[in-house]
Amino acid sequence: MLESRAMPNPKARAQKIKLLLFDVDGVLTDGKLFIFPSPSGVQQSVLDQAAAHRGQGGFGLHSTSMVEAKGFHAHDGTAISLARLAGIKTGLITKRISETVALRARDLKLEHVHQGIQDKLGVFKEILQKEGLKASEAAFVGDDVIDLPVMWNCGFAIAVANARAEVKKDAHYITPHAGGDGALRDAIEYILKAQGRLQKTITSYIGERSPTVQ
Repeated sequence: MLESRAMPNPKARAQKIKLLLFDVDGVLTDGKLFIFPSPSGVQQSVLDQAAAHRGQGGFGLHSTSMVEAKGFHAHDGTAISLARLAGIKTGLITKRISETVALRARDLKLEHVHQGIQDKLGVFKEILQKEGLKASEAAFVGDDVIDLPVMWNCGFAIAVANARAEVKKDAHYITPHAGGDGALRDAIEYILKAQGRLQKTITSYIGERSPTVQ
């Protein structure tokens, strides 16, 4: 696994983590956005929220005529399940607004979902207060410069393999895989391994999903 030179002992930081937050585009996905025409009569549930940011670039669609689609990796979904079994809470903070992301977040049962966020650090601090955690107990996975304020202020800053050079430079750990290709799985497995709980958590996950043979 690749480790950034920004911090000589990332494993010590990973051992303290109780909360893992992450960006979406470029982290949970490969960063590509797919825009499709929407079927007639379809109303996006995030429309009102997106409309509040009308005219501000980067906040996703605020139109009933188009749908923004993204692709997610199944390995990352498994990683969220592993984190949940290990008692690590998870959540996303993203600048864009997407119904696709909202659906995926509900599917993964994320504890914290924040879309349309320009001030990621402000939301990060709010989440810490709500959870009663210290910054040193939280990790953040990012890929671009908008993620740096949170990465500078969390206990364990993680950059994906496809992150911008400035982000990698300030990360404590760089994932072997790129965003949308299992990067979140890398991050969660690294944390659980550092905490000495990876194999036990995987065993619990397999047991949960394996039917009993009669």
